[in-house]
Amino acid sequence: MIGDPSQTISRNFDVLDEEAGLAQRGTFLIDPDGIVQTVEINADGIGRDASVLVDKIKAAQYVRNNPGEVCPAKWKEGEETLKPSLDLVGKI
Repeated sequence: MIGDPSQTISRNFDVLDEEAGLAQRGTFLIDPDGIVQTVEINADGIGRDASVLVDKIKAAQYVRNNPGEVCPAKWKEGEETLKPSLDLVGKI
């Protein structure tokens, strides 16, 4: 988490409400290559759970280090992953 007093980051990620001078609640997960892997923007009245973000970070790290595998929804570190294939279609 970072602060953005100059509003540069908020403006660059298109979450700045220029009229109000406030940023929307934006969460961006960016990999070491600078590629945005996830984006979540919440309205001001909707809270966020940091543990969900931690799970997303762990999943992103896992798939980066284990090419050909994916983490299913609600995946937690140490649980089974999947290898995408046509055999999985309609079964997940």
